[in-house]
Amino acid sequence: MKLSRQFPVNSLRVFEAAAKLGSFSKAAEELGMTQTAVSYQIKLLEGYVGEALFIRQPRQTILTETGARMLPKVIEGFGCLAEAVQIARRSNSESLEVNAIPTVASHWLARHLGSFQLAHPEFSVRLQRVALMTDFRTSSADLSIEWILGERPDLSIVELREPVFSPLLSPELAARFGGLKEPSDLVKLPLVSPRDPLWPNWFAAAGVTAPDIRGGGSGSDNDYESQDLEVNAALAHQGVALVSPFFFRDELASGRLIQPFRIAIRAPYTFALVCPHARRNAGKIKTFRNWLTTTLNADMKAFEEASRR
Repeated sequence: MKLSRQFPVNSLRVFEAAAKLGSFSKAAEELGMTQTAVSYQIKLLEGYVGEALFIRQPRQTILTETGARMLPKVIEGFGCLAEAVQIARRSNSESLEVNAIPTVASHWLARHLGSFQLAHPEFSVRLQRVALMTDFRTSSADLSIEWILGERPDLSIVELREPVFSPLLSPELAARFGGLKEPSDLVKLPLVSPRDPLWPNWFAAAGVTAPDIRGGGSGSDNDYESQDLEVNAALAHQGVALVSPFFFRDELASGRLIQPFRIAIRAPYTFALVCPHARRNAGKIKTFRNWLTTTLNADMKAFEEASRR
């Protein structure tokens, strides 16, 4: 049934109060209205229905047969409206949509969200892997974990502890080339993403002349958009991946990958949690931000300290 603009919603609220309390004066007191205003709203409703809804008596007001039939449905209707508003409020305040670059989403955040939800059961988290920077003008995400390239003045940016990068490869690939004793031995192995701009930085840190990528000396000319894809290639013995060991501890612990050298570098860009500047103080965003910075930074610091032992 389509409701007209003249549908007497206010009159129905007055009707419900008067019917429950059995008195126009008590209904007026409960609703913060005058008794005259209550009587007026009831007359409007009776005119809309086309029948009397109350029998007025000196000390009480009782429902007519029509009014008695209406009351349960009116109560039910207002209950449905209240429930709809509550659902909308819960959806707005308790849902939290988080974007994260694929490696972080799959290899860290998905494994730790349980602890966040145990600590904050009032939030329902939706995690989505995204390869590109989040455009909050078109995205429904509340916040995003990503690499920041260049200025983004419209965002609130909280820098996270930056992961270090080091070469990882399968032991089978290392054995195929006679093992790895010195960083310079990597030059003879294929690199998973040879054009990754971090490779020259790593070779420089290792004191090794980088292979001539332009000449094809590094093997394949493939390029992967995320670390987890590079690691999948490394697990398939296709080459050496320059990735963050922090995110691939399981593969290292199981022996499926090895980190032949402890030499590590940091990326020349910012690893951060970002959200629209105007929403930085929203309760759910502040709660998640505090949990993430504490948990991720502590976990990464502990891993790096253990790696140096």
